[in-house]
Amino acid sequence: MFISFEGIDGCGKSTQARLLVRHLEARGTPVLFNREPGGSDGAEAVRALLVEGDPGRWSPVSELLLYMAARRDNLERRIAPALARGDWVVSDRWTDSTRVYQATRGGDRAVVDALQDLVIAREPDLTFVIDMDPERALTRGLARGGEEDRFEQLGLDFQRTIRAGYAALARDYPGRIRIVDGDAAPEAVADRVRALLP
Repeated sequence: MFISFEGIDGCGKSTQARLLVRHLEARGTPVLFNREPGGSDGAEAVRALLVEGDPGRWSPVSELLLYMAARRDNLERRIAPALARGDWVVSDRWTDSTRVYQATRGGDRAVVDALQDLVIAREPDLTFVIDMDPERALTRGLARGGEEDRFEQLGLDFQRTIRAGYAALARDYPGRIRIVDGDAAPEAVADRVRALLP
């Protein structure tokens, strides 16, 4: 299976993706952990351009093309081979992030979907959106520190808009996306995630 984790910055999706990887490994399932943007060497190089620096450094279209380039390289070099071997893939973000974030930042959802179909052509089998109050999530995200805070710098209203975008996306893809309440201790949220596995 190809499983992705989504949600606003600071919601705990990265933690949940790693906890699911540990759970799958413990039961003997071969699994590849992935993060977006990133994964392959080329995608990691693009990652720094996307998550560091001035929030306004890229236009929405330029940003979208960078995400697609990183994702395509990662898909070719890591994800597709893992799935072909029969491994599971657990990804900390995938195309749904691009759908929500770039559309919110002035991009066009139809363009994102068209590029996804043309360049990537691979949706996850299952997506967990870790849902959390944006104010709490933003506080957690900013407390992490480090250089990868480009989107946290956009503030609380932006995070609220992103949360609403994920809720709308879940309505668009009800067969694939599951909303998981992230307002609990990590292990409790992990239990909620595991209960939704097929």
